[in-house]
Formats: sequence, structure tokens, C-alpha cells
Amino acid sequence: MTLEIVGITVLISFLFGYVIVGSIDFGAGFFNAYSLLTGKDRILTNVIQRYLSPVWEVTNVFLVFFFVGIVGFFPSTAFYYGTVLLVPLSLSLLLLGIRGSYYAFETYGARGHKGYSFMYGAAGILLPASLSIVLTISEGGFVEMVDGQPILNYRELFMSPLTWSIVVLSIAAVLYVSAVFLTWYANEAGDREATDLLRKYALIWSLPTIITASGIIWELRAHNTEHYESLLDLWWMFALSFLLFIGTVWLLWKRKNYGLAFWLLIGQFALAFYAYGISHYPYLLYPHLTIYDGFTNTAMAAALVIAFILGFCLLIPSLFLLLRLFLFNKEYVRGRKEDEHA
Repeated sequence: MTLEIVGITVLISFLFGYVIVGSIDFGAGFFNAYSLLTGKDRILTNVIQRYLSPVWEVTNVFLVFFFVGIVGFFPSTAFYYGTVLLVPLSLSLLLLGIRGSYYAFETYGARGHKGYSFMYGAAGILLPASLSIVLTISEGGFVEMVDGQPILNYRELFMSPLTWSIVVLSIAAVLYVSAVFLTWYANEAGDREATDLLRKYALIWSLPTIITASGIIWELRAHNTEHYESLLDLWWMFALSFLLFIGTVWLLWKRKNYGLAFWLLIGQFALAFYAYGISHYPYLLYPHLTIYDGFTNTAMAAALVIAFILGFCLLIPSLFLLLRLFLFNKEYVRGRKEDEHA
């Protein structure tokens, strides 16, 4: 296995971590705002706030690792994506700022302010949509080289069905992942009313998730034939992913073992995510940039691999402790510790 493959595998793993942890966070914010809008905040707000309080600072660690790593391992990405993503990533940074402001206001300002909650919920939906644009651009057909400089064709980008398929998938997947996890979390808290409502949300968003995921494969057939054929070669990974999806939905439908349902969901997304990444090999930006173009020197690559593996070894135990001390501590999830400090 070459250093290029090791490097991109490490980066994809961090990105996958962000997809899962970030999805739970983004969706929780949306469901919190939606509950305020529909008058169901008395059911969901306490459960969601207990989840958000200890984890919000951890969520973006995965994203920081990924961005540092992509430029460190593949410096050429800064040239190709730096200008092309100026507008989408500027929007993403603005949305991240809004989310960070919400945490600050909730912690040090007026708690429960509806305006902050609505902005936070809207940012949670718009942020994955803005970040998903990167996947669309990487498929090729939207970047033109003008005088040696990459220029993004916004008209082609926003007129493409592939763009909107990926945007819709990003939103549906965020809400599905978040609802499944929060169903498990509410069940652990012994909150039957919140569990039933979140379970309903999970089942509702499961269908759009699987439909849009299939739609992206169909759109790739016309947009990027090479990638589409590579996806077909990995049909077995997508088939296993679909079986895990069926398992998750079945457990939710039968109201059984919500924890297992969430881990099946992790497996479902992991198989689909890595299958997509493998089928995209070796391109970072089709057809202009591959993982072998402008790869950093061997010494730097080795140092980055070691640093990222050590970072991963530090991050995973930290998340485990977070889960043990807060998220699945029986006193915490049932609000007893908060009541003692009130």
C-alpha cells in the first residue's frame, strides 16, 4: 500500500467521523427548532439540550483534521479547490459561526431564545448542503481551466440534477442519522414520549435517504460514466449497505434494540461511504487532479500519517469518555445531575 493510499484512507476515515458526529449535531438542532415551531418543544427540547451541551466542542475536530490533512498530504488541492470553493466554503464558515454563536448565547446569554434556536436549526440544514457541493464538483464537468487557473462554472453546477440529488441526500441523511441516534438516546433517558416522536421522524426520513442515494447513482450514469462503472464493480458493498438499512428500519418499526439499530446504521453508511470513495479512486477532482498529482514528499507524508494516527488514538478514547461520563451516564441522560445543580 502506497503512502498516497494510506493518506487518503486516513482522511476519508476522519471525514466519515465528521459525517456521523456532525449529522447527529446538525439534525438535533433542526429537530429542536422544528419542535419549537410545532409546539412540541416540551417533548424534545430537554433531551436534545442534554445531548448538545457536552458534544458541540468535539464535532468540528474531525473537520479540522480533514482540512489540515488534505492540504498537508495533497498540496495541489489548495490550488484547484482554493478558488473554486471560495463561495461555498465562505457560506459554510458563516454557518459554522452562527452555530458557534448559538452555543455561546445558550451558555452565557438568554437560554431558550427562539430566534437563536431557529437560526441554529436552519444552519444545521444549510451547512451539510453547502459542504456537499464539494462532492458534486469532484465529479468533474464544472471546473474549467482558463489561462491555467481553475474556474467554477456556477451555471452548470446549479443546473445539474446531480448537484441537487447530492444536496437533498445530504439533508435527508443528516435528519435520518440524527433521528435514529436521538431515538436511542431518548430511550436510554426513559423518555417514552420523546422516543416515540423521534422514532417516527427516523422512519419518515429513512425513505428519502435511500431514494436519493439511489438517485445519485442513476445521475452518475449520465454525468460521469467512469465513476458509474466503478460503482457497479462494488455492487456487493452497496448491497450489504442496503441490508443493514433494512435491519435498522425493521428494528425501529418493531421498537426493538435502538442501540443495535444505530450501529447497523453506522455500518450502512460506512459501507456506502467507503465504496463511494474507492470507486472515485484515484481522482480528487475529475479529471484534473488525482491523489498522485502533487503529493507531498515522503518524509512529510510519513510524519503526517503518524501524527494523524496518534490524533485518532487520542480522539477515540476522548469520545468514549464523553459517552461514558455524559451521553450514556444514566443520571445525566435523565436530567438528575442538571436538577442537582439547578
